[in-house]
Amino acid sequence: MVPGKNTRFLTTKEVAQLLNVNEKMVYSLVNEKGLPATKVTGKWLFPQRLVEEWLEAHILNYKPSGAELTADNGLLLLAGSDDPLFQKTLSLFHAGQKETTAFFANLGSMGGLTSMRRGLCHIGVCHLLQDDNNEYNFGFAEQELESMPVFVNFSRRQQGILLQKGNPKEITSITDFARQDVRIVNRPLGTGTRLLLDYEIANSNISTQDIAGYQTEVSRHLDAGLEVLAGRADAAPAIRTVAGMLGLDFIPLRWERFDLLIRRERFFEPTIQRFISLLHEEEFRQLAGSLEGYDISLCGKMLFPDNFKNKAIHK
Repeated sequence: MVPGKNTRFLTTKEVAQLLNVNEKMVYSLVNEKGLPATKVTGKWLFPQRLVEEWLEAHILNYKPSGAELTADNGLLLLAGSDDPLFQKTLSLFHAGQKETTAFFANLGSMGGLTSMRRGLCHIGVCHLLQDDNNEYNFGFAEQELESMPVFVNFSRRQQGILLQKGNPKEITSITDFARQDVRIVNRPLGTGTRLLLDYEIANSNISTQDIAGYQTEVSRHLDAGLEVLAGRADAAPAIRTVAGMLGLDFIPLRWERFDLLIRRERFFEPTIQRFISLLHEEEFRQLAGSLEGYDISLCGKMLFPDNFKNKAIHK
């Protein structure tokens, strides 16, 4: 069904108000759940009638279909954001837990939340910057899930821009992405890194339309680094640890919180508790210390939406 002549088009802000979500969530709804939209001169527009029909079609969503999914049947299912330290931690877990196999799906932060909502994983792995430009994950979980999960910090990590060694293009900030001699490689919609890049662009004097390579996406931070290392891109949004691994230059943008989200009814299952307890062990701490760009001062602590820094406690 296509919009007619009298169809009213809504802006992203108006759709966000209609659905009672933040504007960043609207982009995820387009990508993850088929919210009807069109892009005109770089801006998203939404046919009101089709948006209302889409909303009606989803009115009965979403009761978690995997509520019976337990972590104590020999499988630990994790889904969400890509991270080198997290991948190494899974290997560490396997080395000490021969009776349990952990599977990780690299779906991006929003993909991790979607998997949690559908009951398809035990732990979601997320780093979604909220509209307040300060907090992470809490608001997105509240909007996506029918009840708030338990939040356990995995790490803080430094996000920024990967550059070729020596920075031959003399890139100093996001605004240089709009230069004609600069090409980037991007991360997929629904990832926390893409969310941060779009936030930075929205608060600059450039447009995504001006950026060569903005539509070119790779699924992992390491893949972004390899594109820069090979010279196929001059820059890419990614975390500092990749710069250290590949010998690339790096412009820091911010430290972000990288969390594990766990359904409350599953939190005390032994397999999940064994995974969390690993974060307090010396072997993990040494592993984190061997990589650049991580801060594990909050690692393994439970976090709370209200003034979490004062309320965080060790498990």
